[in-house]
Amino acid sequence: MNVKEITQSLEQLAPLAYAEDFDNVGLLVGDDQQEVSGVLVSLDCLEVTVAEAIEKNCNLIVAFHPIIFGGLKSLTGKSYVERVVIKAIQNDIAIYAIHTALDNCFKGVNDMICEQLNLTNRQVLIPQINTIKKLTTYVPRKDADKVLEALFKAGAGNIGNYEHCSFALEGKGSFLPNEEANPVVGKKGELQIEEEKQLHVTFGKHVQHQVLAALKASHPYEEVAYELTSLENTNQHIGIGMIGELESGMEEKTFLKHIKEVFKTGAVRHSHVLGKEIKKVAVLGGSGAFAISAAKAAGADVFITADLKYHDFFKAENKILLADIGHYESEQYTKNLLHSYLTKKFPNFAIVLSQKNTNPIQYS
Repeated sequence: MNVKEITQSLEQLAPLAYAEDFDNVGLLVGDDQQEVSGVLVSLDCLEVTVAEAIEKNCNLIVAFHPIIFGGLKSLTGKSYVERVVIKAIQNDIAIYAIHTALDNCFKGVNDMICEQLNLTNRQVLIPQINTIKKLTTYVPRKDADKVLEALFKAGAGNIGNYEHCSFALEGKGSFLPNEEANPVVGKKGELQIEEEKQLHVTFGKHVQHQVLAALKASHPYEEVAYELTSLENTNQHIGIGMIGELESGMEEKTFLKHIKEVFKTGAVRHSHVLGKEIKKVAVLGGSGAFAISAAKAAGADVFITADLKYHDFFKAENKILLADIGHYESEQYTKNLLHSYLTKKFPNFAIVLSQKNTNPIQYS
């Protein structure tokens, strides 16, 4: 098994097309054709992580956070980032990062937070825009079923819990082949009127390449006419943050004590308690100050996130309880998610969960 086979499986869970533009995801170090001896799954990729991979005979590290974020202008070992990359290269260890692709995945980072709190009725807090594409194409009537089947196989036509979704109209298409053409039907220099079907299918943007390749491979015409548009429809399965409900409401201070215990954090920094019951809970793993307004708009009683600054707490405006549980603490279960996923995909392969605590923040 090579690196690419492992990473392609991960991208079925969290397609890289949904990672944020600022992010650096995918294979960061190594050759995707390298044979894999074992996979080490970690939250971060530090020097101790590479040492652990060497010790456990793993030559692929699957990390949540990317070790290379900004550009590297040299590799001299003057920073921890450079030392990690050098050590990985010296030991033929590949490094793959999934980060915000998994943040934006429905069964990703934020779903794991919801899982720890047993939240029900989970929904994406901030759906990502322009994730749904629509393909319109024109096919000879007799070939329509064959083309549709190829599009479905490539991943088109999936809407929520439904597959093979499409719409078709019948009509007449016209074309006049010139002398350079090689028409399947009709003759050069003669106007051809053909009974055709207009087909419509939608699909997630991450399968666009496969869908267009399937269209061109299955379509009988030399020149394939099609239109591709981005839809503004809300995609409730792709986006960052999540909101759900507790099975039973809790008093605020009891809830704060509860999340401190669940996430094993040294302290929970929070805004003023409001004297109301906590029932609706919004969460966003990692730095989530940008989502405070979305949590309020969604009617959340509390917003659990990390890395809130002094002025961010004022944004509660006595409408919501803001709870900062710590960056590491909010994402700590992510490596368990990745380990469980890969173990199920490759049950007879060495998938190792890192035992290193990479939290750089300590509490006294």
